[in-house]
Amino acid sequence: MTENPQDEPRNDEEESAPAEPESAPETEAAAEPEPETAEPEAVEPEVAEPEAAEPEPEVAEPEPQPEAAPAAAEAAPAAEAAPAAQAAEAQADDQAEDEDEEVELAPRQKPEIPGADLIPDIIPEGDQFLDAEAQAAAEAEAEAAAALAEQESEDDDAKPIADAAIDLAAGARYTATGKRKTAVARVILKPGTGTYSINNKSLETFFPRETLQRMIRQPLEAVGYESRMDVVARMHGGGVSAQAGALRHGVSRALIEADPNLRGELKRRGFLTRDPRVKERKKAGLKKARKRPQFSKR
Repeated sequence: MTENPQDEPRNDEEESAPAEPESAPETEAAAEPEPETAEPEAVEPEVAEPEAAEPEPEVAEPEPQPEAAPAAAEAAPAAEAAPAAQAAEAQADDQAEDEDEEVELAPRQKPEIPGADLIPDIIPEGDQFLDAEAQAAAEAEAEAAAALAEQESEDDDAKPIADAAIDLAAGARYTATGKRKTAVARVILKPGTGTYSINNKSLETFFPRETLQRMIRQPLEAVGYESRMDVVARMHGGGVSAQAGALRHGVSRALIEADPNLRGELKRRGFLTRDPRVKERKKAGLKKARKRPQFSKR
């Protein structure tokens, strides 16, 4: 019989070695106690105590530097002017506030007669609203007043000048030249009876119109010498009306030669004003001074 190797005895060492327990880890695990779960305890909230305010660090003032001295000197007037400007602004604001304040008016006392304390609203005569009949009557009155004033002025002009003082010696001669438009009159005044000699003709013959005769006599009648002086004149140029105006102008200027104090009154009456209106000359290409021929397109 063959021997089984398993049946052979083990070595002494193997026999002497103690057998290790296989369940050692399990026993250790069982020996350790399980930790108990602790219940959470209520935590009281801690109140934060107010921290003490920390003192601010003191800022050291910068030491004045010698180089900044001129700048400080320049800034001093500006610093002095600033308070004055602020005071002026404050004063202006105060005045504006005073103006804005509403003035408390005293309560109106009711008078015994209604409306006695009210100011009447009077409309000037020129601004009054009139109907057609009243307006026509007012215009008629204004025209009548204007006509009356004009008549009074004519009467004043007809009155002779009281302070006229002309030397009427036998050999006295006063000469002057009068003009109107293109007419020229050379006039000589001398003592006489009030006759007119114009180009060796009488006044009625040379100027048959009564209006022109009356106009020529105006200067001598104004000074009151119409019957104490004679007029001798040489006329040329112009028409009948222009020659009459030139003769009146010449007689007026001759009176100024006789008495310079008469200038103001004669000028006020318009005897010394020359009429320079002259007929405008005809131009080439025109029918008259300004009349043009009719334009024809074709």
